Amino acid sequence: MNEQTATFQIVLDSLLAPGREFPRKYLPHFSDITPLELKILMDVWSRVKLDRKLSLLEGLLSLALTDTLVSFDDFARSILDDPDAPVRAQAIRLLDREACDDPKLIPAYLHLLKNDPDVNVRAEAANALNLFVDLGELEEISKEAYGEVHAALLDSARGENEPRVRRRALESLGYSSSPDVIEFIESAFDEENIDWKVSALTAMGRSADDRWEDRVLRSLLDENVRIRKAAVQSAGLLCLKSARLPLLRMLESEEDGDVMSAAIWSLSQIGGEDVQTYLEALLDRTEDDDLIEFLEDALDNLAFTEDLDRFDLMSFNPDDLEDLEEWDEDDDK
Repeated sequence: MNEQTATFQIVLDSLLAPGREFPRKYLPHFSDITPLELKILMDVWSRVKLDRKLSLLEGLLSLALTDTLVSFDDFARSILDDPDAPVRAQAIRLLDREACDDPKLIPAYLHLLKNDPDVNVRAEAANALNLFVDLGELEEISKEAYGEVHAALLDSARGENEPRVRRRALESLGYSSSPDVIEFIESAFDEENIDWKVSALTAMGRSADDRWEDRVLRSLLDENVRIRKAAVQSAGLLCLKSARLPLLRMLESEEDGDVMSAAIWSLSQIGGEDVQTYLEALLDRTEDDDLIEFLEDALDNLAFTEDLDRFDLMSFNPDDLEDLEEWDEDDDK
């Protein structure tokens, strides 16, 4: 047994030990796991208690959120068929958090969406498929694969018994340019139900379609916190310049911390006049370490946004290219 295998055996022994919490110091060992280590792990996985499995997966999810260099894809794939529904749901969530875009995942997700007996698993599968709708619209996966994903999500959005799964399917379809989806979003937004309005706004934010501008702007003033937050996030994703002033006002008046954070980040996505000044002023007067870190990240993102805007301004017009080609032809003559 080599040193690496021996070390991993210690990790396995800890996983099988009694107690609920899995030691965080061992979490990195599940990143980029080797085929041999994965086989050894799967050989003992059925002996691991459910609460221990969930403790491990919660730790991996937390680590994946803070460390962009780790990858738990291979491990997460191997437990998508775990007999315990909470484990299956966490495995999908882990793959989704790492934005795993391997088309080979599509059949597994579609199977879980259509057939899994657990509503949480079906909802997670519907949510994870949003990435493949986006890739399909960008023509980065095959038309056949995209067609299967799109059809399955539409079927779930229309016919699934559980509203939560239908809403996740609608949110994932937000990336789609299909007229059917546009009508679906409009219908969901007009519902009195708050959950459906939130899902509709989420889909709007993913659409890259400014047809939703008026609805998003109106929702920024909604009395319901969840609707306001969804509208704020959508305004940022859509880069709505018209939302800049309402969002800047939120920095002074918004009482909900989650909505406030969403407003800060959306302003960093929209950019423009006064945004940097307002964010820096907010940074100067806060003493909360977490908020300071978040504002610094937002200012970095704002700088990136402004750089993109400057790049767009400098980009040439296609007509300029035609003029250049004519100049080249004249020069040849």
